[in-house]
Amino acid sequence: MIGKKSVKLSVERNRLKRQIRESFRLNQDNLVGWDIVVVARKGLGDLQNAELAQQFGKLWKRLARSKPTQQANAQTGVNDNPHA
Repeated sequence: MIGKKSVKLSVERNRLKRQIRESFRLNQDNLVGWDIVVVARKGLGDLQNAELAQQFGKLWKRLARSKPTQQANAQTGVNDNPHA
């Protein structure tokens, strides 16, 4: 959900949601195990689709790099399996 305070027009809010979902869909293989919340700030609606895709692509890559590896989890006793 994108608040009306951040992006005034519903057309723009819906466009942003579609773009964010598509960007995530294309990068979801690298983001397994993450629960992600996107907080829309003022001005986000002013970005063009190509720029949105580029910015979110950078964010997804940064998140994927910061995820702990399975080996590190085994050493610390952390289990990534939500059903364990």
